[in-house]
Amino acid sequence: MPRSETHLPQLMSLEDHEPTMSFPWVVTLLAGVLITTIVVDVIGNLLVIVSVFRNRKLRKAGNAFVVSLALADLVVAIYPYPLVLTAIFHDGWIAGYIHCQISGFLMGLSVIGSIFNITGIAINRYCYICHSLKYDKLFSNSNTMCYVVLVWALTILAIVPNWFVESLQYDPRVYSCTFAQSVSSLYTITVVVVHFILPIGIVTYCYLRIWILVIQVRRRVKPDSRPKIKPHDLRNFLTMFVVFVLFAVCWAPLNLIGLAVALDSRLSRAIPEWLFTASYFMAYFNSCLNAVVYGVLNHNFRKEYKRIVLIIFNTTSAPEVATCNLRKPPSKMCTAVEIYRLTSTKCCRINTLFWMFGRLSIPLKHPK
Repeated sequence: MPRSETHLPQLMSLEDHEPTMSFPWVVTLLAGVLITTIVVDVIGNLLVIVSVFRNRKLRKAGNAFVVSLALADLVVAIYPYPLVLTAIFHDGWIAGYIHCQISGFLMGLSVIGSIFNITGIAINRYCYICHSLKYDKLFSNSNTMCYVVLVWALTILAIVPNWFVESLQYDPRVYSCTFAQSVSSLYTITVVVVHFILPIGIVTYCYLRIWILVIQVRRRVKPDSRPKIKPHDLRNFLTMFVVFVLFAVCWAPLNLIGLAVALDSRLSRAIPEWLFTASYFMAYFNSCLNAVVYGVLNHNFRKEYKRIVLIIFNTTSAPEVATCNLRKPPSKMCTAVEIYRLTSTKCCRINTLFWMFGRLSIPLKHPK
């Protein structure tokens, strides 16, 4: 299928490279990754937002950044990603120049908003664990809202210059209107340093300080009079730490490529197209991971996810697994599939899946 003709400024001439996207399996893979990302992104981040507002235990000042991060991830799934998916199906951008600019702007808004919110979460956790006596004053409800507004103000301020340097262009290699790394070397270096390396450095410092304190508490180096770290606070910290690590891993390849190209423009042709494309779609995929991390590592989020899904399916009935005796020594172990088959209705099966998710470590016995 030939590429659609467009009147968009492009990062490269189509004659300048041999497109690997001509392989049908590559196009299918990219479309599959993007469809999965969109579906999980929308469902997962909506669950996160609703969970925080519904659950009193989750309505904490620090989770304001979690909601803000979910909104940043949700933005790209609603508008830019569907346009990219359309470009993949049509083998070219067909939405026009205005949509290209808006799509590129929202993508930039999402990624910068994400890293700034992750930085806000790290600072919040650092103050909560390492400076607990000052935390309530620093992160009162009103102050926290001001911090969230500041995060988005800085995000908008950071993305606006893209319009003045005309760096939002269509790249046929990734079917996206995105930041052109080769437009200005100085601007690209500034973007990578200010929008990625500096925030990553701040987050790393905060989490290193927390890890040091955790190790000291575990080894009882600190006096007993010092505030102790509660188990649930440690679990919350670990959850946010995993969110940070996944973001860094998913976005590091793209930023490192951009930095390398900015320092030496000749590298732009030396970088394999598959690596460039993979780095972009790794970054895209990150937007759907946070909600999954919360559900896996945070009991309160997992519990609230379950409640919301059960409300949607209009049922509050318990799963039909009461006959599995959890106290007596098991004579024969139930498998997850067998427990699932014991249930008869669709709603009960959904409830059972959540029940099993929270009981994976408990041996179950066949009903008599």
